Amino acid sequence: MKKAKKQAIVNQRVDILNSELSKIKLDKNLKCNEKIIKNLFQNTDTIVYRNVENRSNKLWKGFIAYSDGLVNSTIINENIIRPIFSSTILENNDCIITTIMNQVILINEIQKTNDMVTIVQSITYGDTILFIDGYDEALILNTKSFETRAIAEPDSEKIIQGPKEGFSEALLKNLSMIRRRVRTNLLKMQYVTLGEITQTKACVCYIDGIVKPEILADLMDRLSRIKIDAIIDSNYVAEMIKNSKLSPFTTAGHTQRPDVVVGKLMEGRIALFVDGTPVVLTVPYLFIENFQNNEDYYLNFYYSSFSRLLRLIGFFCTIFVPAIYVTVVAYHFEMLPSSLLINFAVDQNTVPLPASLELFVLLVVFDILRETGVRMPSSVGQALSIVGALVIGDAAVNARLVASPTIIVVAIAGITNLLVPKMSGPVLIMRYSLLLSASLFGSIGISLGVAVFMSHIFSLESFGVAYVLSDEKLTLQNAKDTLIRSPWWFMKTRDKNLTNNTLRQKSQRKI
Repeated sequence: MKKAKKQAIVNQRVDILNSELSKIKLDKNLKCNEKIIKNLFQNTDTIVYRNVENRSNKLWKGFIAYSDGLVNSTIINENIIRPIFSSTILENNDCIITTIMNQVILINEIQKTNDMVTIVQSITYGDTILFIDGYDEALILNTKSFETRAIAEPDSEKIIQGPKEGFSEALLKNLSMIRRRVRTNLLKMQYVTLGEITQTKACVCYIDGIVKPEILADLMDRLSRIKIDAIIDSNYVAEMIKNSKLSPFTTAGHTQRPDVVVGKLMEGRIALFVDGTPVVLTVPYLFIENFQNNEDYYLNFYYSSFSRLLRLIGFFCTIFVPAIYVTVVAYHFEMLPSSLLINFAVDQNTVPLPASLELFVLLVVFDILRETGVRMPSSVGQALSIVGALVIGDAAVNARLVASPTIIVVAIAGITNLLVPKMSGPVLIMRYSLLLSASLFGSIGISLGVAVFMSHIFSLESFGVAYVLSDEKLTLQNAKDTLIRSPWWFMKTRDKNLTNNTLRQKSQRKI
């Protein structure tokens, strides 16, 4: 309650600041406008100010302001200052501001405004503002030039065959990668501004005629209701717009690859780009997409189907193997063959802890090693994870702290977890929950845990679309890209729950 009140107070203050800024009006006197801008950016040394004059008309005066580090200085010098200084058109002209826009300034994008909020946002986003003496309006000149990463393949989504491009932190560069692949006027891109203080620019992309209007309207409504000071990464938005906010399962996909985004757009999904992050959100997002990989569509469908089935098996192994092991050893040991039962009993009698507690401790240690390997530099992290796991496991068995079968179970659960990286968060919760219920109630506990998780998963929705079953009728055409990846010539229709279906489809792909 207190946090909600504090957030409401902060939002109110931000609204007051924006409203006060919008009340500031430009003056026709150049000195007054210069004073207004310098007062607004007081104690901000990165803002550069410069007075400009025309050589032919000494009575003409101007003033520019821009943020150093966000602009292209060559464009400012050659396309703004030089033309203004050397132009002879300004010698005798009644409408100077229009002449400058149309005949003097050599900039591809010019906007005239008197709104102070727009002016401040433009300066802080790499534009140059030109104030002219005698006019209560300013010109916004596009001089953006950001330092960004080079285009490279994302480390978390590496593939053997297929495109190697990945998004960077620059919004316009990311959008250009999509536009280059989808050369049609049906591709729509709409800007939205998120974050009360940061004023982060985001872009909603979809293909008109394929996207479902209800889903698009729902997304735009949720974005408009976001009230937060800062949007630094797309996950901020994902948590704010998800259906079940306390659910461990995500209802918005994320990727760093342009080819994946294009594939999603062609299925009727909507992509949300956020400036400053290479991670793009896609909605709606279905449960089966956690087991799909973009490389499934660049390889033979036999191999892709086999790989997808392996991921599904890995998902079930990583959440069920520890719980089943505890259940068999502690409650249903009669299910084991005699020789195996004797070996398990001998190993278990030599260690001080019960099997359930052993598994809890070793799984936590494994997760610590995995997290350490991720956070450390790549060369050190991999060696640390492998050596740490080998040394700790071998030492624990030799010291009779844990049983050998327990080490094997933990290794199986940890390795199979790597097959479904998109499910790492839900897998942790499901694995520990099932292990706890199995330790307390045996097979009945596993059944109860499975029932709880299945009822939760089947109740989820992603922007009005069922998270698991999007169609009541299970036909071959509906199942063409779920448990297996069907050949391209068989995938003839889009999912009617995801698309508007006004455009005829020749083939479909899911990622």
